[in-house]
Amino acid sequence: MNWILLVIAGLFEVAFASCLGKAKETTGMVSTYWMIGFFVCLAISMFLLYKATQVLPIGTAYAVWTGIGAVGTVLVGILIFKEPATFWRIFFLSTLIASIIGLKFVSSH
Repeated sequence: MNWILLVIAGLFEVAFASCLGKAKETTGMVSTYWMIGFFVCLAISMFLLYKATQVLPIGTAYAVWTGIGAVGTVLVGILIFKEPATFWRIFFLSTLIASIIGLKFVSSH
């Protein structure tokens, strides 16, 4: 269950980073709404990370959380914000995913 909470926390990290990106692209009330989304997603992500670290080792949980956030944010950047999908970006993104999976498998919980 704690791993599920951690994955959901990572997805909310992707959401708050994406909201921040959209807030940067907009103005006025639309930007304000994206910033509200940013703060809501940030709060949910932090709370779920806190709950997961009550059982999981903090080092592993934090690495997995930031890894999910990094991978997800890069993918959102490529798919939504039209950032470049170069060979080296995809290569290093793949190594990051492999590292996240490896941390899950070697974790004692």
